[in-house]
Amino acid sequence: MSTKYETVIGLEVHVQLATKSKIFCGCSTEFGKAPNENTCPVCLGLPGTLPVLNKKAVDYAIMAGLALNCEIADYSKFDRKNYFYPDLPKAYQISQFDLPVAQNGKIKIETEAGKFEIGVTRVHLEEDAGKLIHEGSIDNSKGSLVDYNRTGVPLIEIVSEPDMRTPAQAKAYLTELKLIMEYLAISDCNMEEGSLRCDANISLRPIGQEEFGTKAELKNMNSFSAVEKGLTYEVKRQKDILESGGEVVQETRTWDEALGRTISMRGKEEAHDYRYFPEPDLVPLEISQEWKDQMQAQLPELPRAKYQRFVTDLGLPEYDAGVLTGDRELAEFFEAALKDYNDPKNLSNWMMGEFLRLLNENNQTPLDSGITAQNLAKMLTMIDQDVISGKIAKEVFEKMYTTGNDPEKIVEAEGLKQISDQSELEDIVAGVIADNPEAVEDVQNGKDRAIGYLVGQVMKETRGKANPGMVNQLLREKLKS
Repeated sequence: MSTKYETVIGLEVHVQLATKSKIFCGCSTEFGKAPNENTCPVCLGLPGTLPVLNKKAVDYAIMAGLALNCEIADYSKFDRKNYFYPDLPKAYQISQFDLPVAQNGKIKIETEAGKFEIGVTRVHLEEDAGKLIHEGSIDNSKGSLVDYNRTGVPLIEIVSEPDMRTPAQAKAYLTELKLIMEYLAISDCNMEEGSLRCDANISLRPIGQEEFGTKAELKNMNSFSAVEKGLTYEVKRQKDILESGGEVVQETRTWDEALGRTISMRGKEEAHDYRYFPEPDLVPLEISQEWKDQMQAQLPELPRAKYQRFVTDLGLPEYDAGVLTGDRELAEFFEAALKDYNDPKNLSNWMMGEFLRLLNENNQTPLDSGITAQNLAKMLTMIDQDVISGKIAKEVFEKMYTTGNDPEKIVEAEGLKQISDQSELEDIVAGVIADNPEAVEDVQNGKDRAIGYLVGQVMKETRGKANPGMVNQLLREKLKS
């Protein structure tokens, strides 16, 4: 990053709300339908149609505002944002301008450089536009098709203050914001399906200057790493322009992942270019204190509060708490298992080790796997009760993952129960001692590591089913005599 210029970044994040129907009509919001299947005269903007507001969308917008520490408006309204684009059938978008549902919030983030607080300017409701499908790349297309299925899908737009100073902060902000939305369960935040989209405004200014520089807006970034890479590229591009004596042009640019650079799309519009005016077909929105209280009561424990509780009340290391609370499904799975197995650290070790390994290898979420929280708790209890060894448990766990079977049934069917019968183990240990005179001599000469080799031979002989603690004890007793 430049030491002469300061980077200023603000983000506009569109979050698709998880309602079953659109914001102003009864059409389905289901993803993946045939082009233009989820449409009707209302969302296509045909003459004579009128919008009707979906209350669930407002509920979700209020919840988002509360979770982001915003002030929830008593009085809000909708506006027409006028612009012509092929994916906008009415030639205007119903959005909110001067009286959003929520404003003046904040999010706490953390990067390697420290902890920061990022302001949230506003959270407002709006309808989504359609989707243009370009024949070729976006900057060199021979033609475009339009799918209106997404038109009218409810969105909240979350606008940050220009408080971020590095691309890493922007990525951390997005990560935290996405996690909060997932915990609220108001969106699936699936970037591949367009449920979460981010536009970034970035400018440079000489260090010490209060006035902002000329900004560029970056669009079409479909991952958090793309946001970080796009912003990093843009810092260098703008710095090179300024240091060569040129002027940065206010414009909208797109990030091209294949080329690894941003590309100019068009000049950037200002608010007055959209000719906002109050939406005449919708009555203003009055949000009572009772309504706010109802939404407040529905808020779940949010990720930062859960993280703190895992550290303070459960005694987990900060790293463990960060991994577990960094995914809502994982955190919920952990807490469900904890009800039947009250050893947070051992449970955490298994989830961050074997469980995450299998999830990552199979590109699955906890709910996709065959493992249930109750069965994991049961398996860990079997280890503690010496029914199976830790080594055998890994084999059992993989079978649980792929089959969904109960661990007790797997152990019984596969004959994996740990051998803890002393007389049976004594015979096996005696045989291993007889077959390994050199290792025995090493132990008797004080080379204690040779005990490990003998234990390994017993475990090999029993296919890992021998109780390793008992084996170690028996070997030491017999080699002393």
